[in-house]
Order: sequence, then C-alpha cells, then structure tokens
Amino acid sequence: MKAVKNLFVLYTGGTIGMLQTAEGLAPAGGFEARMREQLDARGVALDWRFEELLPLIDSANMRQVNWLAMRDAIVTAVEAGCDGVLLLHGTDTLAYSAAALGFLLLGLPVPVVLTGAMLPAGSEGGDAWPNLLGAVEALRQGVAPGVHLYFNGQLLHGARASKLRSEAFDAFAELPRPREAKRAGNLPAGLDYRTPRQPVNLAVLPLFPGIEAGHVRGLLGSGVKGLILECYGSGTGPADDQALLEALREAHGRGVVLVATSQCPAGHVQAGVYAAGSQLMATGLVPAGGMTREAALGKLFALLGAGLCQEEAEHWFALDLCGEMAD
Repeated sequence: MKAVKNLFVLYTGGTIGMLQTAEGLAPAGGFEARMREQLDARGVALDWRFEELLPLIDSANMRQVNWLAMRDAIVTAVEAGCDGVLLLHGTDTLAYSAAALGFLLLGLPVPVVLTGAMLPAGSEGGDAWPNLLGAVEALRQGVAPGVHLYFNGQLLHGARASKLRSEAFDAFAELPRPREAKRAGNLPAGLDYRTPRQPVNLAVLPLFPGIEAGHVRGLLGSGVKGLILECYGSGTGPADDQALLEALREAHGRGVVLVATSQCPAGHVQAGVYAAGSQLMATGLVPAGGMTREAALGKLFALLGAGLCQEEAEHWFALDLCGEMAD
C-alpha cells in the first residue's frame, strides 16, 4: 500500500453537500470550496483536484448510467496520473455503488474510497466532515488498490458492505457472511477496468409466502436479462410450485441469467443442503454464496454489461472476483 499523493475527488451529490431549499434538502454545487476550507484549516498537505459529476443527484435517484459515468471519470483521472480516488456519494445507494464500482474497476491499480454522510456538512455534531476527513487521512496513510467504503471511522470492503440503519452514524457494516467460493484466476481483458459497459435490464425478486408463478412470469417476461432471486435461508423456496419452477426454467432456457442470494442478513446460499433448495437450483439458478444483494446486482451488471453470453456470465458469477465471495 502506498500513500496517496495525487488525489482525485469526485462529487456526485448526496446528503454530505446538500443545502436547504423550500422543498427540503437538495444536492448543491460549490462543495469544492467548502472542502478546501476544511483541509486547509487542518493543514492537510495533499495535491488534489475536484470534479462534480453533473447532474448532482440525491442517491435515491441512482441508476446504471450514473455508475458508468463514475467509472469513466475515475478511469480518466487515473490514466491522467491520479494515484487515489475519493468519491462523495449519498448514503441511500452508497453500498450499491461501492459494489458496482468494485466490479467495474477490477484491476485498477489505485484505491477508490467512497464516503458520504447522514447529515449535511455544517450540521452541528454532524458526521460529514469526520467521514470526509477520515477517508482522506486513510488514503494519505495508504489503502490497498480496490474499492472501499469509509464510514463512521471504519474502512469497509466495497463489495461486502450494506446499509443497516437509516439514521444512525454507524449506518454501514460488513456482516459476517460465510464466504467460501473458489477464487478466479487471471481475469480476461474483457472484464477489467478498461472495459466499457452498457446498461442492462436487471431485476431483484424476493421470495415470500404466497408468491405466485404469475408474479415471476410477469417479471421475467418484461425483458430482463438477469434476475437475482432472493431465497430463504441457504437457498430454499417453494419447490412444490411446479408452475413457478417452470417459469424459471423457461426463462433460463431463453438466455436469462438467474442467480440466487439469501434473504438472511448474514446468509449464504449453498446448493444441496435441502431438497427444496436443490429443486429450485435445478431450474438454472447460480448460487451466490455469501454475496450481498448489492454485490450480486453490481456483479451481474458488470458481467452482462460487458457483453458476456449466458454461459460466460454464469461461469464468472460463480467465482470470487474481488473478495465478494471468498475470505
């Protein structure tokens, strides 16, 4: 790990830089001057440049095109000589973006740290400046290449973190999910950070008591290219519903990539433990192991967005690419 000396700061909006409007808090420009004032007041000696990713957004409005724009800005900055990246982001979808960027930036030789705040900068007793300054200090001391999330004094793995609380400062955590998947060997060039991606029609569907085959058929018939099915426990579901199983089989047969995550906050999908799980997996579902929903979504997006076919996407999805599935 090398100390970052030439930092690129990418500001996307979010609570950290919001200002009060007649309609409530909203993203606002001018954050570079506020940040510079804080760093100068503390005598932080660091070369850095700042960029606003326009339009600035509340992260509740995050979309795949925003992930692609972040990736493009980061790659451009690194190729221009920046040796570290700080990305300022709203908290609602912060874990989703951290996970997605982890897969969009595979092999990037510098660290990327995302942070945000539960209260806007300037709020009395708020967490905006502690989070931002803490992330900067971590980068100055040295952070390993890869994508990370810094919040409330903790540096978290970008593809393992989830938002667990809606108001507390310790809103993010890495829950202790079993991560025992096989690691990928050398990645093909078509999956590293240089690879441009395209938006992909993806969906997430939680199983629940009473889910009907019609619900599943309706979603799968909407043109989705990949589906994350959030199963019970270690990967079980309504295995006695033949119509539902057939809907999954038919979708897989026409090329839809189907993956299974666990609904449990510290869950792990493992094929073959229960008969109900085995019958569900036999429809074509790829077990996601201990991946979070955020990681599964970001990974599927990165794979299918790179143009991989169903078989290739399933192969790479089942392997650990950046620590999302293996310790």
